[in-house]
Parts: sequence; C-alpha cells; structure tokens
Amino acid sequence: MNSSPQDFWLLERLRLAIGAGAQWLLRPQSHDIRASGASIDTRTLRPGQIFFALKGAQADGHRFLPHAARAGAAFAVIDNPEAVAPDLSIPVLAVPDTQAAMVKLARAYRRAADAVRVVGVTGSAGKTTTTRLIDAALRTRLRGSASIKSFNNRLGVSLTMLNANPADQYLVSEVGTSAPGEIAELAALLEPSIAVITLIGRAHLEGLGSLQGVAAEKIALAQALRPGGLAVIPAPCPSLEPHLRSLTSVLRVGLDLEADIRITDITSDHTGVAFTLNDRTTYRVPLLGRHNAVNAAMAVAVARRFGIPPEDIARGLLEVQPPEGRLARVSIAGIDIIHDAYNANPESMLAAIAVLADCPARRRVLILGDMLELGPHAPDAHREVLRAAKDHPAVDLILAVGPNMTAASLPRTLGAPVETFPDLGDDDIPRIAAHLRPDDLVLIKASRAMRLERLLDALRAPLRADDAPAA
Repeated sequence: MNSSPQDFWLLERLRLAIGAGAQWLLRPQSHDIRASGASIDTRTLRPGQIFFALKGAQADGHRFLPHAARAGAAFAVIDNPEAVAPDLSIPVLAVPDTQAAMVKLARAYRRAADAVRVVGVTGSAGKTTTTRLIDAALRTRLRGSASIKSFNNRLGVSLTMLNANPADQYLVSEVGTSAPGEIAELAALLEPSIAVITLIGRAHLEGLGSLQGVAAEKIALAQALRPGGLAVIPAPCPSLEPHLRSLTSVLRVGLDLEADIRITDITSDHTGVAFTLNDRTTYRVPLLGRHNAVNAAMAVAVARRFGIPPEDIARGLLEVQPPEGRLARVSIAGIDIIHDAYNANPESMLAAIAVLADCPARRRVLILGDMLELGPHAPDAHREVLRAAKDHPAVDLILAVGPNMTAASLPRTLGAPVETFPDLGDDDIPRIAAHLRPDDLVLIKASRAMRLERLLDALRAPLRADDAPAA
C-alpha cells in the first residue's frame, strides 16, 4: 500500500494495511474518517486513537469496548466478534489476531512515515535512561518523540511507532528481548537510522544462554540499519567485535583508549555525574552513578549525528529526570531511599552498589532482591553480587531478599553484615522495613517481579496513619 503519512490514517487504508482477514464488523459511515495513534488501555486513550482489544493475563480488552467508544476512539480492532454489542457507537474491525494486526499496522506506518529518522536503543541495562537522554538532547532543536516508560516489546514498540507524529523529525524507540529472534523482528519494524547498544551483560540468560548469545541478539538491531545508518556501541565490548564486520559505520563510545568518543574524566556525586570527552567538551546529567556518563556520552553521539550543537546537547542533558524505579531518589520518614527496583542483572547490580560510595550518609544499607531469568547462571551471579556488596567499603548493612539472594549469602567474617529474607510475602515487608532508621541511605535493587517497591508503601504507611484525623 503506497500512502503518505497524511492520508495513511484513513480508515479504509488502515484496513488494507492490516491485510488478509480484516473485515468491518460495524462499518464506518464514511471511509474518509481519520484515526491518529493507537491505544490498548481505555484509561489513557485519547480521542481519535485506534483501540486494540487485547486479551491479557489480567483483563480482556473486549470487555472495554464501550469505554473506548465513550473515550472517543476512532474505531476498535478486535478478534472476538461475539464480544461486540450491535449498538456499539464506533466502527469495529474484526481480525484473526489483534496483536498481529497492530504489529502489521505499525510496520506499514513506518513505511508511510519514511522521513522520520528512527533511533533504536537496546542493551542489557540502561535502555530506558539512554532513550530519555537521547530524546532530551534531540528535542532542544527538533520535533520528535520517544518510548513511554519501558515500551520495548512487540506491543510497546508497535505503540511507540503508531503514536509518532508523521511530521516528526525523529523517533527514539527502546528495544528489548528475552529470547533469540525478538530484536530482529522489532528491528524490521523500526528500520532504524541509528542503532544504540548500551551494554552487553548477563541479562535474560535463561533465554539467550550466554554472553555471546546476548551479543548475537542485540547486534540484530544494528544489522537492520537503513543504508547509511550508524551503529553506536560501547567500548570496550569484546563480545560484540565478531559481529561488526558486516556493519559499514560503527561509532565506539566509552572509556576505552580506542573509543571514537572517549570519556576522559568522570566526576560523580549525590547530585549527578559530570564527564569530559576527548574533544574537551564537558557535560553534566542529574542522574546518579558513574555508569550514566557512558549512557549520556551515547546520547551525545546520537545528537551530534543529528547536527545538534554542543551547547544545546548540554542544555538538554541537564533537564533529564530519572525514569521511575531507576536510581530515583525519594525521602520517606527521614530515610533517604534510592529506588532502583525496576529490573536487575549482575552488571546493573554492581553499578548500583557503586552509587552508594558517591552519596554521603551516616549509614548505608543495601536491599538486594533476586535477579530473575538467569537460568543455570543464577547461583554464581548472586554470589558474585553479594560478595561485591559485602566487600564494598561504603556498605554498612545488606538485606538479602528472595531465595536466590538468601542461598548466596555464605557466612563470612569480614565485610558488611547480611540479614536474609528468603520469602517476600506481605508479612515479610514490615520485617525488612524494621531494619531501617532515620538518616539511613538505602538503595533498593531487584528484578521487577520481586515487587520490592512494596517496601516504600510499608514505610509510608505510618505517615498516612499519623495524618489521619482523630476519631
């Protein structure tokens, strides 16, 4: 289907873009009706968007078709015709598979919005932060958008693409994976002009097998670059080197002496990180951790490719805020908390532990939860992280949470003391919170499924009780 971005959103063109099996169940009164963007959640749906009714583990989107109509959806895409009431007030397009239809539509939209330059960002850690850094640097001079939160799977990348403005000059999309072949599929959808790989680390080893398997999966993003495209990779990164021969343009960024964009100096404290590059330009970002100097340097590399002046890049980076759950700082009941419990792998764990040394405190406490999806590598990885935490001079107390962290906490005579919590039921959260006291600096790090953010709610509970009116 050949169409411009302006007329792509005509309803009949959208049906044709989805392809075989797409038929109007409730027909639009006019095929000249336009849609704009897509949603899978009626709570955030904006008027004019397409509502895709997806079946999830917790809810079935078909139940919310009336809500989509009231919210102003242009039309709905469904794969269960029996769930559609005949009096529904919006057009309904029936397809064999709603999720597959959304991916097809996103791929067609990418071809229609051919002039939008797409930056794909993947890596074992730092994807969301680097996506935000790139967006912050580019938006100082250009129109564009970036992934919301961690929209990095088939659904998230498709939504990111479909909600891009056809007049945008750039789109920054996070790209994730947990099994071989996933990045190749998403890269084919995005057709990036720039591919950024933040880090090759031991993440999702249960599906990817080894560090070499991680590198082979991540490089698929760069292998899908459009002609003339650029791959931005970390330096050093030996596991990527065997895969680079097929790429025509590679920019290495990092601390390595052979890096094209080399970080020559890093200064990190409790307010953020500043760094200097080998061209003597200096930048600062209000994000915790020395590792964020590399993420920000990658954003500088991308912004330079777009022609953004150094002073504008510096201004944009200064405005970045940490993504939710990623080294975000909050104070509760006099306790200074660094919340980094969105996800975890050995490399991101070690980087988070190092953050404590940059933050002054009377007592520093690490709450470390299990790292998931590591397969047979899990026991060694948890022992490595706990050993590093115990030996770190900035750590005063470790609370090890979950069966893997508990199993890894071998008794040692030296280093920080370790308290273990093998289970994490609702009754265990107050027991963990009881180890904390005012003026502590606490860093919380774990895989998302551990739900360690419940600890923040437990600490807030006494505050809510104190604020309650007297009977």
